[in-house]
Amino acid sequence: MGNVIVAGGATGIGRAAVRGFRERGDNVLLVDHRPQAADLVSENAPGAIRFIQRDLAEADAPAQIVSEAIATFGALDTVLITAALMLSAPLADWTREMWDRSAALNLRMPFFFAQAAAPHLAKSDNASIIFISSTGAIRGHAGMSAYQATKAALPGLCRSLTAELGPLGIRVNTIMPGWIDTPFNDPFWQYQKDPGERRVAIEQQIPLRRHGQPDEVSSMVLFLASPAGRYIAGTSIVIDGGYTAV
Repeated sequence: MGNVIVAGGATGIGRAAVRGFRERGDNVLLVDHRPQAADLVSENAPGAIRFIQRDLAEADAPAQIVSEAIATFGALDTVLITAALMLSAPLADWTREMWDRSAALNLRMPFFFAQAAAPHLAKSDNASIIFISSTGAIRGHAGMSAYQATKAALPGLCRSLTAELGPLGIRVNTIMPGWIDTPFNDPFWQYQKDPGERRVAIEQQIPLRRHGQPDEVSSMVLFLASPAGRYIAGTSIVIDGGYTAV
């Protein structure tokens, strides 16, 4: 049994991960700004859960959430960062506020979660930090500048933290999902002239010819956070049905 923080879990990959952690007996502190994440608390599972509704883009959120996790569970083994902001707009329409909020949630927040969690994770015999990035870090789409720039930074952050935290026994890894069928992608589809046609075109570019499902990513999260993943550190794992391979 482990103690886990999941930052962002109302929908998609984070939601699937919360369920997976709890099913195997881990205790989860779930943080999300969306109130619908609270319905996960009512689900029966071996692992305990506590939900905190919070805007994770606030500068003091990571340190406060880590403190809450320690107060609730007494220890910390895993930090999973899935929360992110995807905004889509033509270059001329971007504002400083849009850029700054994207950077605050997608990049600053993961860094300060790692900073706040590290002293507690160092006491664990199975410590893991997992960032959810995106294949948007290595393939470009118009109108997605802030999202893709910040997601591209996470593998670099992962490598730097591995060099610093690895000697403390803390593994840091990044997962780069491709096209996963979740509401998170809605801003991208809304930016398209014909979302249905665009989706078909994208799926034709994916060798497996379909979108992935959240549990096809969360299964890797659970593996990396388990004892089976003890010797995996500093890497970025692509889960995209072959999208970036061709």
